[in-house]
Amino acid sequence: MARKKELKKGPWSRDEIKLLKKRFPGRSTEVVAAELGRSYESVKKYASRLGMRKTKTYLRKIGR
Repeated sequence: MARKKELKKGPWSRDEIKLLKKRFPGRSTEVVAAELGRSYESVKKYASRLGMRKTKTYLRKIGR
């Protein structure tokens, strides 16, 4: 049986926040979460707390 990958918990580091701000607007939340080693929900919630949104270009790309 495959082991489930451990996700980070706790406070966000400055480097994680920097990476989130750089990548979140133009990439899927799932991809950003995998890159950070955080859960989808934690990335989505933290980005929301920071007032971040997806770019119009990204939203058009996914058909929204």
